[in-house]
Amino acid sequence: MTAIPLTAQSRDQAVAAVRTAVATLHEQLTAYGLVAWTAGNVSGRVPGHDLMVIKPSGVDYPDLTADAMIVCDLDGIVVEGDLSPSSDTAAHAYVYREMPDVGGVVHTHSTYASAWAARAEPVPCVLTAMADEFGGDIPVGPFALIGDDSIGAGIVATLRGHRSPAVLMENHGVFTIGATPRDAVKAAVMCEDVARTVHIARQLGAPVPMAPADIDRLYDRYQNVYGQDHQRAEQPR
Repeated sequence: MTAIPLTAQSRDQAVAAVRTAVATLHEQLTAYGLVAWTAGNVSGRVPGHDLMVIKPSGVDYPDLTADAMIVCDLDGIVVEGDLSPSSDTAAHAYVYREMPDVGGVVHTHSTYASAWAARAEPVPCVLTAMADEFGGDIPVGPFALIGDDSIGAGIVATLRGHRSPAVLMENHGVFTIGATPRDAVKAAVMCEDVARTVHIARQLGAPVPMAPADIDRLYDRYQNVYGQDHQRAEQPR
C-alpha cells in the first residue's frame, strides 16, 4: 500500500472537518428561521490551506450533507465537488482573500434585517445586546449585483475596521463574518434578533440612543470577560 503524504493527509482531514461543520451549521439557518427555500449559505475557510467550503447552489437544506459541500480555492474555483457552488461563492472568496482573520462567512435574507437593508438604513445601537455583539450600529453596505466579487468588495469595504461582524447589503440582505463558521452563524442569528426588536421598538416610539462610552464598555466586557476562558481564547484579538 502506498503511503499518503502527510501534507495530503492533513489537507484531507482539514477539508473533511470543515465540510462537516459547514453542513451542520446550515441546519441552524433553518432552525432560527433565517432562510426561505434554498436561499442563504454558510462557508468556512480550511485552516492552513488556501481553500474554502461552501454549499452547492439551489439544493434543498435537508440534502446539504458533508459530501454535498463544495470545496473551492480562494478565487472561487471549484476544487472538489460534483455540483455547482453557491451563486455567492465569489463574494465569500473575496472576503477570505482580503480578510485573513475571517474563518467563516454567512449570507441570509432574514426578514427583519433584510427590511432594514431594503431601506438602506443601519440598525441603530439601542440595545445592550447590540453593544455586546456588534459594538455599535449594524452598518449598510453598497448595492451590488450578484455574479462577481462586487458584493465581496462591498462587504470588505464596509466591515474592515468596523467592530460589527454583520453588514446589511443595500436592497439585498445580510452578510456576517467570524473567526469560525459558527461565529458567523451566531452573528447572523443575533443580527436578525436585534433587527426585529429595534423595529418593534420604533413602532412604539423613538428608541433611546446609548452613550458611546457605554457601548464601548459593554463591548469590551462581552468580548473579553463574558463566557468561559477557552471560548475567549478562540477569538481573534
